[in-house]
Amino acid sequence: MPLKAPGPLAGYRRAWLAPDVLAGVSAGAIVIPQAMAYAGIAGLPAQVGLYTCLVPALCYVLLGGSRALSFTTTSTIAVLTASTLAGAGFAGGPDARDLATLVLLTGVFLLAARVLRLAGLVENVSDALLTGLKFGVGLTVLVGQVPKLLGIPADEGGGTNFFAGVAYAATRLGHVHAATAAVGVGGLAVLVVLKRVAPRFPGPLLVVVASIAVSYAAHLSGHGVDLIAAVPRGLPAPVVPAFDHMPQLVPGALAIALMAYLETVSVARTIRQNGEPEIGNGRELLTCGVATVAGAFFRAMPPAGGFSQSAVNRAAGARSQFSQVVTVGLAVLTAFFLGPVLSRMPQATLAALVIGAVLGLVSVREMAALARFSRAEFGVAAGTAVVALAAGLLVAVVVGIGLTIALVLHELNAVTTTELGVRPDGVVVPDGPPVDGLMIVRVDAPLYTANVRTAVRRIEARVADAARPVRVVVIDATAIGDLSMTVLSAMRDSDRALAERGVTMWVSAMPERALARARRAPAWAEWTAAGRLWPTVNDAVAAYRTRPRSSGRTEA
Repeated sequence: MPLKAPGPLAGYRRAWLAPDVLAGVSAGAIVIPQAMAYAGIAGLPAQVGLYTCLVPALCYVLLGGSRALSFTTTSTIAVLTASTLAGAGFAGGPDARDLATLVLLTGVFLLAARVLRLAGLVENVSDALLTGLKFGVGLTVLVGQVPKLLGIPADEGGGTNFFAGVAYAATRLGHVHAATAAVGVGGLAVLVVLKRVAPRFPGPLLVVVASIAVSYAAHLSGHGVDLIAAVPRGLPAPVVPAFDHMPQLVPGALAIALMAYLETVSVARTIRQNGEPEIGNGRELLTCGVATVAGAFFRAMPPAGGFSQSAVNRAAGARSQFSQVVTVGLAVLTAFFLGPVLSRMPQATLAALVIGAVLGLVSVREMAALARFSRAEFGVAAGTAVVALAAGLLVAVVVGIGLTIALVLHELNAVTTTELGVRPDGVVVPDGPPVDGLMIVRVDAPLYTANVRTAVRRIEARVADAARPVRVVVIDATAIGDLSMTVLSAMRDSDRALAERGVTMWVSAMPERALARARRAPAWAEWTAAGRLWPTVNDAVAAYRTRPRSSGRTEA
């Protein structure tokens, strides 16, 4: 599909080169070790994270809409990948072809969503759901990395369950390996301190370099400190997906596609600066799909836009996607020349990098702010987080979407009405002086099948509770939206109920689209002939004041 907006590198200026190079190096110092750490979360070799910094990132450079987004992978995607692979029976580690199948399916779902124009629909997932998922993911990842951080033997059957992970770690604290814990906890402490005192400093790079240097100097492997698996030198060889386990991978691929798109769009919008092109939903969805499909054939994890590395990229002065080209160049150099060096990195260092990256997801302050703002939205976030901790991220995504839909339906169904009055100068306003015998009621939300009965009952209740005689009720239908037969039926039933009390219903200010549909209903002709349909509220008020006193019905 044609892309209307210019590419991130279109109109490139020479003055942007120096800041882009600096930003690319700064982001690369975080992106590369962090991506390798995220591969560990997913139960994949560290080089898979490195490979994710190559082809998917270049695809975003060519197609993406954000000038500063860093497109590799994230902790949320890593946890979903781990859950999906474990659920498909790959707990011992999938081969490259099975991983390629998962990534390819994810990309196909993203492209299908673009073809079906579902970008806006997917974005209806609430911020409360994302907050809860991030909180649950952060705690789950943190607990899952504790054994590696402290040198505790890994729990082979623990999966990604938070509570099982806590119980396992708590019962094996006596098995902590002192040297491993010193490396891991020391590296984590450096990351936390640097993030507070020097947030722009590439802490992950410092920790990686220092841990490798100590590993060489002190021969840590000889003292029982586990190192990461050997990182092969060179670029990834192409791989063809295998489809033997495709049915088991489909649910996880759907969840990963959803989260990859949501994270990418939200990060792109967050870091966008004034004067930069708008972030297009369809464009980002297409880019995510193409980048994911391409990455599937080059041993990458499912990719997505990451906030921490994108924030570093932007803070370092990135002006365009050329900064990501620089980062990709660093990843290529790493793949060609640093494989044997990276193989000397302790597992505990990777665990420290992961924990340092996900600490920002476990935001008690964000949850507290949500609780103060809306108890209902906090309920969605808390419920999603608890399910993520107890049953895993895949189940949490489904439950969270269900809670979000329930919340949206509750908000839509809780339609409000406002009684209006007329000032002496003729202006209709809320709480204005009433007109003798006339009640003006504004419906404050679009009506549809599930909320129209609530709306008409509230109008009827206002009439019944009025402290003054009411002969005509004028409904201000400005916000009524489109109409359905159910809405018209409910209004007709309410008209009859009001007529039994001697009250006539008029309708005013109905939008043209709703009016055009209403004209097709047989009963509507009777309303028009009886003068009960008015273009504006003011017209209805004027007609009421000049009506014959014996009736609430006036000729139009």
